[in-house]
Amino acid sequence: QVELVESGGGLVQPGGSLRLSCAASRRIFSINTMDMAWYRQAPGKQRELVAINTRNGSTDYADSVKGRFTISRSNAKNTVYLQMNSLKPEDTAVYYCNAVSYYTNYWGQGTQVTVSS
Repeated sequence: QVELVESGGGLVQPGGSLRLSCAASRRIFSINTMDMAWYRQAPGKQRELVAINTRNGSTDYADSVKGRFTISRSNAKNTVYLQMNSLKPEDTAVYYCNAVSYYTNYWGQGTQVTVSS
């Protein structure tokens, strides 16, 4: 069963922008009760935390993306977003959505982001 589905990845030039979306199955849970996060993993590297958006609306970012990426959510749409601006080749990775509560921890299947000229 798929509880989180990412979309919006693709190929962009350096300096370009993408917006990733992560849609949660409301049949399973509502993200308004969840802390949401984006992670990424490049080939040969460990998965790293990119951004967090808590159920209370606070946010935090990896130093490497501060000022360029913005995490947000629509509780009405049960969806979390990652707006990525000023993309760099170093941002190339598979991006994963994560949803955490006291009870559960869900992961999406990932969406590929490639930044290349």
